[in-house]
Amino acid sequence: MPSIIKCLSYTLPSNVYTNEDYYSNFPDVKSVNMEKIGVKQRHVITQGQTASDLAQLAAEKLFLEHSIDRNMIDFLIVSILEHDYYTPSTACVLHGKLGLQKKCGALDFDLGCSAYVYGLGLADGVMKSMGAKNVLLLTTSVLTKTFHPKDRNSHFVFGDAGTATLLTLSEKENLGPFVFGTDGSGFEKIIIRDGGTRNPLDKNSENELKDEFGNITSNANFAMDGIGVFNFSLKTVPTMIEELLTKASLTQNDIDLFVFHQPNKFLNETLRKKMNIPEPKFVHCLENTGNTVAGTIPIALYESIANGRLKPGMTVVLAGFGVGLSWAATIARF
Repeated sequence: MPSIIKCLSYTLPSNVYTNEDYYSNFPDVKSVNMEKIGVKQRHVITQGQTASDLAQLAAEKLFLEHSIDRNMIDFLIVSILEHDYYTPSTACVLHGKLGLQKKCGALDFDLGCSAYVYGLGLADGVMKSMGAKNVLLLTTSVLTKTFHPKDRNSHFVFGDAGTATLLTLSEKENLGPFVFGTDGSGFEKIIIRDGGTRNPLDKNSENELKDEFGNITSNANFAMDGIGVFNFSLKTVPTMIEELLTKASLTQNDIDLFVFHQPNKFLNETLRKKMNIPEPKFVHCLENTGNTVAGTIPIALYESIANGRLKPGMTVVLAGFGVGLSWAATIARF
């Protein structure tokens, strides 16, 4: 049976990190160079809080906000990079904390910036091939925990968030087609090098590393090749959208809104102009949240519904791209 996005919710940590806070911590950074990123504040995880905590809060908010009976959920999919335990899967932990029925399937997957669209594809597949009727898709990221204290770029761009999306059965096809892609040769463009099984932490892992622009991180912390990711996005995203529209037998004129992953406003504006997408059809939504990784698209959808920009009957392109390197796009009808 076809699927549809029924409703969404999201939650943010209570700790707000404003641009004023940022410039207080990094007084040598010129604000004129940062404002084009489009972030004025971001929410940062508090001490002792985990990614799964945000996912749980987002799910509980969805149940309350949209009057959803949790006993109707028959599959749980969790996009998460920062797991509670090596094993079991965080989806199993969340299943118990949320009090879902025992007949409910549960699985994790970890990806990043393209994860929401991948998650929609997984949910749609579970419903079509495995008979699920109500799939709860959670995304969560607390990437700020991984930043080096002197990493002036990441501290400005990113924020933490948890999101929840309920997909249910539909009488007609409201989700798809999908386009997916991967370039594993670029896996080092966005990476935390040490701390996994390939490169365990050692005495040198926390040694400071300075790039050509003076930004500081270490092998134990998050690192991103900003220029490399920018160039990858400009090359990949237009082709991905063209492929998606061709696969759907649609043109840009048939699309009411384009909701892309929100890495930063400058990159997305560059993409919008390159693809000749009219401003009224393009969503920017990171001013108050920053780049929340897998959470940017569902947050943008939620806010677009709340402010009346996304209305029933609209056709929307969703596109994620980044860490992996990976990308994915689909069409959602609301």
